Amino acid sequence: MRSVYTRVLSSTLAVLVFTFLVFLLTVRSVAYSDFQSGGPFSGILSEQVEQARNAYETGGSRALAEQLNSLRRTYPDTYRYLVDRTGRDLLTGADLSATLGRADSRLSRFNFFRPVYVPQASPDGRYILLFTPSYRYSLHGMAVYYVLTLLAIGLLFCALAFQFVSPLGRLTRTVQQFGAGDLKARVYLQRRDELGELGLAFDTMAARIEALLTAERRLLQDISHELRSPLTRLSFALELVRTSADRESAIMSVRTEIDRLDELIEHLLQSTRSQGNPEAVHLQIVSLSEVLRDVVDKCRIEATASQCELRLNGNHRVSAHGEAEQLRRAFENVIRNAIRHAPPSSSIEITLAAIANDALITVRDYGPGVPPEHLESIFKPFFRVDESRDASTGGAGLGLSIVERAVSLHHGRVWAENASPGLAVVIALPIYNPATDPPSMFVLRTPRTRHRRSPASH
Repeated sequence: MRSVYTRVLSSTLAVLVFTFLVFLLTVRSVAYSDFQSGGPFSGILSEQVEQARNAYETGGSRALAEQLNSLRRTYPDTYRYLVDRTGRDLLTGADLSATLGRADSRLSRFNFFRPVYVPQASPDGRYILLFTPSYRYSLHGMAVYYVLTLLAIGLLFCALAFQFVSPLGRLTRTVQQFGAGDLKARVYLQRRDELGELGLAFDTMAARIEALLTAERRLLQDISHELRSPLTRLSFALELVRTSADRESAIMSVRTEIDRLDELIEHLLQSTRSQGNPEAVHLQIVSLSEVLRDVVDKCRIEATASQCELRLNGNHRVSAHGEAEQLRRAFENVIRNAIRHAPPSSSIEITLAAIANDALITVRDYGPGVPPEHLESIFKPFFRVDESRDASTGGAGLGLSIVERAVSLHHGRVWAENASPGLAVVIALPIYNPATDPPSMFVLRTPRTRHRRSPASH
């Protein structure tokens, strides 16, 4: 299969050769029209044939030779032959009848491989002057100059072809990488033409497909992780049905958890759609204090079962602009993570504070903490710290990654720091200010990079 570069180059060379032939044809046509009867130089040829005739009739071949040589010195690169009606050269006696016939034939005049011959007859028709204007009107004369022009134009067209073909090759390789499973492959063409628009369209499409496929994969991970919490509370509620004296209240708790489970599944699907298309999410003003208080109340059953206590500190009433359920799930995952690793008879402190333009939600446990080198890694999917948190303690290593994704979607930040003892996870969200932050300025975004802030910054 011929490449586009080869096709462009071969087509360019074909065009150049064609233009050379057309140019040569034009030049020869102009030569005949200029020197033939009625042309701007036909009068000069008429004078020259009379001069040659007079020289021959008065002085014979020697006088004719002197006259023709004098004309050649006056007009370099030109040739003249005086022949009679039969085509015999009166100077050398050579038979030029074939040359005379070709000069009279219109078709043979455009034979590029022969010199131009323009016939000019004397008034009485006895003598004919065969005139060759210049070798530049022939193929061998023009070829030298045109080859240089051909090389120069060919080099320019090679560079031009490379300018067009190179981006196509780059786009082809990127498409192949993307098709092979590398969803991060992008073209990044820095051009302001149609090829640049094509590259930008592909990059936009690739980013969209990556977001959709990533959201689909995360859906399975999130479902398996998020269903564990309501199922755990449901098992505790069922145990209360069996042991509690107030069975009606226990049954209502079971019904509440079942409704919560159904609601959670719906919100998981909504969350997946929002990650694939953030513009489709219904944004609203969310009271962080109310959401946090509701999450703490729902997690108390789990905390009681783990023999630990939840303490909610701070009376700040701050709001954020975003999606309430995603924020609820983020807070719940952090608190559940703290409950899972808190030692018995300890407390878990949840604090809501407002600093500058950020609302800080801090969840601290008094467990073993995390080695400093793993403080950022705990937000990666499926990561577990073997020294203190392994599969036996529960969890698939997805909780904090879900937190990081939800917080980043809301233009916030999340980080962890050792509290000695225990671990403190801090969520920072921009506070909604109706005076300076109109709702149209807020949109959920797909998280690209993690942002961490050191403890010293607070």
